[in-house]
Amino acid sequence: MANEQELQSLFNNLDRDQDGKVSINELFLSPGLSAIISSETNTSSPQELLARYGLGEDGSITFEELKQAVEKANNLT
Repeated sequence: MANEQELQSLFNNLDRDQDGKVSINELFLSPGLSAIISSETNTSSPQELLARYGLGEDGSITFEELKQAVEKANNLT
């Protein structure tokens, strides 16, 4: 289980272009980090994460959306 600070750090590492959103491409570029996100959100793939938890119209997820996904999966400490 991640706390908010750890989740923010993970998000920042995934957000390679630092635009405040993590795209599906960024998730695929970091398979190890993506696997952590999947386990924290109880999803099996980046596509499932984005489809289940607030896929933005642009195919990305913000930190707040990711935080909500982790909270819904009861994995935020």
